[in-house]
Amino acid sequence: MDDEALLRNAGTARERHREDDGEILELEAAIAENVRRLRAQHGLSVADMAARIGISKAMLSKIENAQTSCSLSTLASLARGLDVPATTLLRGAESDRPASFVADGHAAPIVRRGTQRGHAYQLLGSLPGEHKRLESLLVTLSETSEVNPLFQHPGTEFIYMLEGEMVYGHGRQRYHLAKGDSLQFDGEGAHGPLELVQVPIVFLSVIAFPDSTL
Repeated sequence: MDDEALLRNAGTARERHREDDGEILELEAAIAENVRRLRAQHGLSVADMAARIGISKAMLSKIENAQTSCSLSTLASLARGLDVPATTLLRGAESDRPASFVADGHAAPIVRRGTQRGHAYQLLGSLPGEHKRLESLLVTLSETSEVNPLFQHPGTEFIYMLEGEMVYGHGRQRYHLAKGDSLQFDGEGAHGPLELVQVPIVFLSVIAFPDSTL
């Protein structure tokens, strides 16, 4: 029995099967690409690298051509031989994750409790499922916007001033906010603008809702 067969029987690798799903094939391709690239950066030949980590040249060649799947022990040996974390060899195989891009000027207007009081809201992107716990809004107040509306909601809110100046209340506290100022507070406390000092007022509002509200 040759070295390759011994290694396979010892559980260091397995042959790729037709029924393997797409994620496994993506992992094999990512490992192959990363191993080839890093080996070249180290100036090692296939034979040198194989000898360094204790597998056959034929086995390493199969790994670098995505013709076989590494076991965890082989992956760890490759990482040690290339002096990188094992996760480095998996880069490029990550599954697509949700994201939301909103171009400048294309944020969607939405209705919130303050809309009838002259507060304009634009949604800066939205993600599905568990990610709905985060709400990012662009809020605009003008001379026609009402002051003293008291808002309350679960979770934590963060405000960052982009333009204008206002006095903002939270509970018994008053905060004078101008461009570049920020305020983070418990959303359960009554809050809202108390005085519009300089309009228009534009600020970013980010609310992190607790899991229980999803």
